Amino acid sequence: MAAAMLTASSLDLSVDDAIVLHDSNKLTLRLLPCDVVARVAPVAHQVAQLEIELAQRLAKSQSPVAALDPRVEPRVYERDGFVVTLWTYYEPAAHREVSPADYVNALRRLHAGMRKLDVPAPHFTDRVEQAQQLVASRNHTPALAEADRELLGNTLRRLRRVIGERGGAEQLLHGEPHPGNVLTTKNGLLFIDLETCCRGPVEFDLAHAPEEVSKHYPDVSHDLLGECRILVLAMIATWRWDRGDQLPNGRQLGIEWLSQIRAALDRNGLDTHG
Repeated sequence: MAAAMLTASSLDLSVDDAIVLHDSNKLTLRLLPCDVVARVAPVAHQVAQLEIELAQRLAKSQSPVAALDPRVEPRVYERDGFVVTLWTYYEPAAHREVSPADYVNALRRLHAGMRKLDVPAPHFTDRVEQAQQLVASRNHTPALAEADRELLGNTLRRLRRVIGERGGAEQLLHGEPHPGNVLTTKNGLLFIDLETCCRGPVEFDLAHAPEEVSKHYPDVSHDLLGECRILVLAMIATWRWDRGDQLPNGRQLGIEWLSQIRAALDRNGLDTHG
């Protein structure tokens, strides 16, 4: 928080206070009274430069993404072992319900903008591999029971292979376009947190969105979407068992998601031991 406030002050922005908007792997603050959003991460664990580049290029194509703050140079600022990026603050639209149609429209526009970009980005399977490494490391996931470790490991390995073998069309994706990464503003829906950008099938992105959204997205392979939903569940459940996870109620969520994985595997008749 101090790094963000000092960075903004050094850029002649007026900063007397900071409100925490979100705190997990990255700290997101609203700085006042200048009303700027600061995103802060340790230098060793960030991809802030990629996020800035994507936001700038997507904004040029009128894609629905949050913009960088126009009052300062759009770059990554480093201070006291942290990187800080400064973004526009959007006042939430009061009492506005997000309809599946609005969500689909915004996500389709985002995907269309991303298809025009040629930027280096990891494949979604790289993120699956990171989850597999966590599951395999008892040092990093010491509280994970052996039966649950086997379930997650088998699910990640099997679905990574099955989805990869489908060989469908792939493109640049948001990576995690869940409701927590969507702002409801007077200018419509805007996506934030582009650090998870990766390449893969659009069904991987849709697996993060509510089911009603994916039902309205055209030309979707529902078999692939079902596999991606279970894969994503296994990935986010794995993060919750990382001993360094800072998500509020993360461990309780991890337990709930393990149950959902078992139910989904049974419902879909999937054998993860193959």
